[in-house]
Amino acid sequence: MSLASGRGTQAKLSTLIFHRVLPEADPLFPEEMHAARFRELCAWLRSWFRVLPLDEAALRLKNGTLPARACTITFDDGYADNHEVALPILREAGLPATFFVATGFLDGGRMWNDTVIEAIRRCALPVINLAGTPAASLGRLILDGAEGRRGAIDRAIKAIKYLDHAERLDWVAALAERSGAVLPDDLMMSSAQVRGLHAAGMQIGAHTVSHPILAGLPRAQARQEIGDSKAALEGLLGARVGLFAYPNGRPVEDYSAESTELVRELGFDAAVSTAWGAARHGGDLFQIPRFTPWDRQRLRFAVRLQRNLLAS
Repeated sequence: MSLASGRGTQAKLSTLIFHRVLPEADPLFPEEMHAARFRELCAWLRSWFRVLPLDEAALRLKNGTLPARACTITFDDGYADNHEVALPILREAGLPATFFVATGFLDGGRMWNDTVIEAIRRCALPVINLAGTPAASLGRLILDGAEGRRGAIDRAIKAIKYLDHAERLDWVAALAERSGAVLPDDLMMSSAQVRGLHAAGMQIGAHTVSHPILAGLPRAQARQEIGDSKAALEGLLGARVGLFAYPNGRPVEDYSAESTELVRELGFDAAVSTAWGAARHGGDLFQIPRFTPWDRQRLRFAVRLQRNLLAS
């Protein structure tokens, strides 16, 4: 199996995207990355690719000096397990990675989708009845075993995801209150953990403050979300932050041409999306595609990666 993509101006860059790396497999989310699987995957990547820091890869893409089999590893959002679980595995494998952090959730914050997940996961009731709340249109969420809870989570997240920011917060607060669950405050990284990643040689990138859908924001608000996250991280690290990841990351639906223009104006060097594909010389460095195969078996994982390269 060849994963070669040429070199120099003919090279292509594979960029993988992750979010969490759990200590152990989660029965509610069996597809979620966990330590044993991530360790295996890192061994595959090390044997197949030249894994580069993202800033170096972007510069070499621009200059036409990218090596064959080039790859970068990225993480979005800023989960604490990135530092506690992923970092030791990356260091053991000798691989660099870039961690995109939504700064508003550092030091005890929690993303809205995780509030939904944990409220339903930890609820001791058989049903969450949302009648009479801002989220009344969700009706009754039946929590019948792991399958029922997962179905309730998927349904709630789908309904809430593209609501206006204030309305989304109202729905999530109602769901959390009606669940009666005690919610965790340690899912996201602390400032010290972000500094720890940076001190370990990993790259830190900006991911907005509150992880909004940028395409739906007025220009001034989008600019503030992007710029404030950059400034916060630079203040935290005492170093320049030149990389950005669009929240959710789908072109048009999640971010717009105006979003990309703002990222350029605010002094970033490159940005990543979640559009599938591989980057090539001459492509837009502010819309670098990312793709991670979901296959568990080594050969199938490699074949899907290769198809992604060939289709780009």
